Formats: sequence, C-alpha cells, structure tokens
Amino acid sequence: MPNVFIKTYGCQMNQRDSEQVARMFTEGGYTVTGDEFEADAILVNTCSVRDQAEQKALGKMGHMGKHRTLKPHVVYGFMGCMAQSRGQELFQNIPHLDVVVGTQKYHKVFEYVDTILQSRLERRMDDLELAYKGDHICDVAEEKDSQNTIKDHVNTTTDPTAFVSIMQGCNMKCSYCIVPDTRGRERGRPIADIVAECTTLASRGVKEVTLLGQIVNLYGRTEFPKVDGKSPFVQLLEAVHEVEGIERIRFTSPHPVGFRDDLITAFTYLPKLCSHIHFPMQSGSDKILKAMRRPYKNEKFVEIIKKMKTARPDMAVTTDIIVGFPGETEEDFIDTLNTVKELEFDNCFVFRYSQRRNTPAAEMLEQHTEQTKEDRNQRLLTLVNEIAQRKNHALVGSVQEVLCTGPSKSNADTLNSRTPQNKIVILEGNPDRLVGKVFKAEITGCTGYTLYGTPLID
Repeated sequence: MPNVFIKTYGCQMNQRDSEQVARMFTEGGYTVTGDEFEADAILVNTCSVRDQAEQKALGKMGHMGKHRTLKPHVVYGFMGCMAQSRGQELFQNIPHLDVVVGTQKYHKVFEYVDTILQSRLERRMDDLELAYKGDHICDVAEEKDSQNTIKDHVNTTTDPTAFVSIMQGCNMKCSYCIVPDTRGRERGRPIADIVAECTTLASRGVKEVTLLGQIVNLYGRTEFPKVDGKSPFVQLLEAVHEVEGIERIRFTSPHPVGFRDDLITAFTYLPKLCSHIHFPMQSGSDKILKAMRRPYKNEKFVEIIKKMKTARPDMAVTTDIIVGFPGETEEDFIDTLNTVKELEFDNCFVFRYSQRRNTPAAEMLEQHTEQTKEDRNQRLLTLVNEIAQRKNHALVGSVQEVLCTGPSKSNADTLNSRTPQNKIVILEGNPDRLVGKVFKAEITGCTGYTLYGTPLID
C-alpha cells in the first residue's frame, strides 16, 4: 500500500482543500503519512498571499527532493495558489517536480499522481532516465463547478470540529491581493449540498463547523436570490443551524461590503452562531483603504463592529491589518493605531506589506523599506498584545462554555478547548470523558493568549 505525504501552507481553505485530496488518496488505497521519509508521493499545497509563504513552499519542496535518491519512484507535486500562478515555471525551479495542479483541479490530483507512480513502479527502476521521461503534468485550467468538488472529509478523523467549503473564488480586486487570479471568480455551492455535508459530519460526532469562503458573507450573491430580505449567506446559516448535532457554527472571513443588517440580526436569533468574527480591517486610514481598493471607509468598519456588539454583547472580534502599504504615511499608521485602541480587538494578525507580482500595489510608488515595515509591525503588535492579554487576564475567575477538541499540541497530557469567542482554554481531565463535549469550565489562569481552566462537568 503506497503512502502519501501532504504539507499545507496558508489559510483554513488550503487545509480544507488538502483534506479533500487526502480523502481521495485514502479511497484510492493509499495511507496518508505524517513522515515524508515514508512517502511514495509528496505533495505541497501552496499559498501566494505573501512571498514568505511561497519561499517556504519552494524551500520545502527543494529539500524533500533528496528522498528520490533512496526511493527513485517518488512522485512530487505542487497544488494550490502558487501552482496556479506559476504553472510551468515551477518545473524550471524544481528539477525533480512531477505534477503542478491549480486551485480548480484538486479533484484531479490523485489521478495524476497515481498514474505516474504506478507507471514508475511497473518500469525497471534501474533505468532512471526512462523512469522520469514524459512524466510532467501541469493542469491549471479553469473548470466549471469546481467549487462542488470540495465536499468530502477523511473518514478516520475523530475531531469534533470541521471546515466546510461553501464557495470558491473572489470578485473583489484588492490592489495587493493575488487571490482573484489564483482562485477565480466567486462560485457558490448549493445550500442543500452544504447542509447534507454538515449532516454527515454531525453523524460522525462533529459538533462545530466553520464555513469557509474567500469572502464568505458574499456567498451566492450572484447565483441565488434573496428570500424575505435575507441574503443567500443568511439563508445558509439558518439551514445549517437546523442540522441536529451541530452545536456551533463559525465562518471566515467576511468582508465589510457584505456585512448587512440581515447578517447582524442573525446573531440575535441563531444561538449556534459563535460569538466571534474574524473581520479583516487592513487599515484604519481612508486614504490607504482607497489605495488598497477596499470599498469602505474606516467609519463604516467601526459602525459594523459596534452593531455586532450590540446584537451579541459577548462578541469577540479579531482582524487582519497590513502595515507599510505603499504610500502609508506616519499619520495613516497612527489612524490604524487609533482604530485598534477604539475597537480593542481580541487578537490581530499583523502583516508587513508584501509585493505580489501582477498586482497593482506592486507597481505603486512610495514602496517602504523593510525597516519601516518592521518598525510599524512591532509598534502595532505591542499595542495589540497589550489589549488582548489584558482582556484575557480579565477572564480569570469567570465560567466559560468550552468545546474540548483533543490533546493540546504543546503538552499531550493536557486537553485543548475553545470558547465561543475562539479563546483557547487548556484543561486537565480524562479525554474519553471530555473530548467532543461542550461544557462549562472555570478559568483559573492566563499566560497571555492562553487560558487555563477546570472542567465543571458531572
């Protein structure tokens, strides 16, 4: 039985895509291994949001080429956004690469890899030139209805949480972002199919689903009608809310453009919606937002957050912010700092602007030095950390509802859990009794971003 190793870089959508690929390999008789040295096929699912992510993927694939000296039949493949954007170019950079598959062709990965592997295993492996001749495959073409192919999950998982892809693509044209070119235009799955997937997950013990889309709250806006004034996304939330066994619903990441009153109101009557949104702000400066082609002003962003906290007073908000965008002055950066102080995010992912080829921002004048980007990055992080840690320490002594998800990554003797506000709580207790359960826990300590608690369960 052959083994496949899959390394994933980037966002939750990439993780979900990798799971779909893993499912196809297990159905084809492969074992998914976490040890690249055991692998007969090595796949890297790539991200192009930042240059650093691309360099990590290229470095990892280059380093893993050494395995071919011991196992000449190993098949190497790139998937995902970098594969989509670079295509044939990757074969020049990575001599041992065999397969490049774009973002609309995940359902083809198994077929391509298995065909090459079986062919190599059937050949005389002492004839290495013959073994590699003509094996390169590059498929980055668009494919109709590709969004409907990310629907299966690995059967062996016991994780009480799951990602559910509801759409692919993005119609926005943010000046710094390569995603519309790598993921294509918005394409939503039918509500009935998504509900069926969630129902199957619930039957396997999944308690929490996270609905995924590049701009998740714009789901279905060009394909499905409004009903009773409710957007397709709110209709979807209502339908998933009815799935028996699903106790928590999350979604990521929404855009201010699609954050209308019907979605805000949904938090008042859908209790399974978790009290957390990850809501990318990107900048607190109207001038920079305009340069980024983000079609909202800072005042509108702040207004939405305040409406959300009125609808759900215990709402936690996290965000993304880019610092050092071309043309960002000190005054623009101060506007961002002031908005962070006003909104007091529970966490913030701060990114130094990274030039991405074929994006308008890469050609803008007034590109900042890495020193300026790093200075602003550290100043913002200092503020973000102070706010987040203060808010977390204030929870000590309170009782919070948690979902226990399994062993802690840093200490297998403890258990990981999350509150509806997406805050990590480390617990001690019997995993057979706690994992997969929703229960109350008393928060007994805090080390900054991590909370510690005692289960309050009979």
